[in-house]
Amino acid sequence: MSGSRKLEPQTPLSAQVFQILLSLIDSDMHGYALIQDIRERTRGEISLTASTLYAATKRLLAAGWIDEIDYDSPPPDHDDRRRYYRISAAGRAAARGEALRLERLTAMAREKRLLGTLRTQPKGSR
Repeated sequence: MSGSRKLEPQTPLSAQVFQILLSLIDSDMHGYALIQDIRERTRGEISLTASTLYAATKRLLAAGWIDEIDYDSPPPDHDDRRRYYRISAAGRAAARGEALRLERLTAMAREKRLLGTLRTQPKGSR
């Protein structure tokens, strides 16, 4: 993900990158808070290590999808050792593009009756 990348529907984001962007949609976070948020939100399905998070945030920063925050007046729980991140407009667009791609894929699975509607289960799914 070097440099800004044009969003293309057929270019999926990695699960880790998508989850980092989702975590930053509502608020700025530091690295450890990102790890915790993703683990909680995915109910442990995605559990990032510090090295995975570091590599992903480095790529996201280079792509311009997130920004590192330098606080003029830091929040009360600010720790100078932590790096804080904020999603950029490009990152928000990338996350939205991925969500739309996933929505299209889910619609295809429903058309093929692989998945039921939101209210029903597919036949034989017990």
